[in-house]
Amino acid sequence: MKKFITIIKFPALKRFIIVLFLLTLFIFVSAISYVSAVSNNIANSVFRLHVIANSDSKEDQNLKYIVRDKLIEYMNNIAKDCSSKEEVISIAEDNISNFENIARKTIEENGYNYNVTLEIGNFDFPTKSYGDITLPAGSYDSLRVKIGKAEGQNWWCVMFPPLCFVDVTSGVVPDESKQEMKNSMPEEEYSLISKTDNSEINFKFKLIEFFENIKLMAKK
Repeated sequence: MKKFITIIKFPALKRFIIVLFLLTLFIFVSAISYVSAVSNNIANSVFRLHVIANSDSKEDQNLKYIVRDKLIEYMNNIAKDCSSKEEVISIAEDNISNFENIARKTIEENGYNYNVTLEIGNFDFPTKSYGDITLPAGSYDSLRVKIGKAEGQNWWCVMFPPLCFVDVTSGVVPDESKQEMKNSMPEEEYSLISKTDNSEINFKFKLIEFFENIKLMAKK
């Protein structure tokens, strides 16, 4: 401690330490501001579907996918002409009882008597890839479906722009779906969520992911 006090008595070194501290603070604040702006722009451009199974049993997980397919099929029919997230959310809100009835009927038809609850709101999501599109962790508007005890694994997709029908095993999102997503958000944000070998873009994505994961952990 005495050595440190002796060192900072030198004016030049003292100025250097102050400048270094201010520079570090500036970079940190700038990073947080950037992450906040970009994360908000990405989140404001998409509406997601979140289905939670009753349990992790093979049967309950299979039921989750069946319910998912029925809900996506219905949503695709009623919102196929939508051109904005706001339109999709409005339609989903107007048809929330229909979504619930479809889910209940599907559960019953498959021999289960689980309760099901649906709600539209802003929920936390981990980083998730849809083919060659990756959305960073963060809070997103979504339709959340909880089956039974809702203690099983989650399933996520993007209802707008429509990525729910993407075959993630192929690793490629159809050009039409990517174009819709590109049209829904600023160029910088779209480049960040698209698969790329650009080291600068990848660094920025990791930066967003890092700060957003810290925010999510702080909520728990």
